[in-house]
Amino acid sequence: VQLQASGGGLVQAGDSLRLSCVASGRTFSIYAMGWFRQAPEKEREFVATISWNGRTTDYADSVKGRCTISRDNAKNTLTLQMNSLKPEDTAVYYCAARGDSWLGPSVTPTEYAYWGQGTQVTVSS
Repeated sequence: VQLQASGGGLVQAGDSLRLSCVASGRTFSIYAMGWFRQAPEKEREFVATISWNGRTTDYADSVKGRCTISRDNAKNTLTLQMNSLKPEDTAVYYCAARGDSWLGPSVTPTEYAYWGQGTQVTVSS
């Protein structure tokens, strides 16, 4: 699976952004997916995850209520809608896919086999 993330940018606190991740290669619809982020000099951290059919989602406490993860399997697209952005949301955001169809959503980065290149989100105060 090849993943291409986009949609990042420079915004002000309180603004919204919609990140997208387009998949190609192997069948996108069978994989649980996730969004992670990494700020400078910090470890990569979990943001949100979604099951293959979109019925199960999970969010980091830091973004719960402000972000929504969704997917359109017909368009091979994963989306992260981020509202009420804060300066601490500044990071490179990565989309990722689990390695096999029977694997469910996960909050652990090392449990993902495929990664996109990342898209920068910068939130100014």
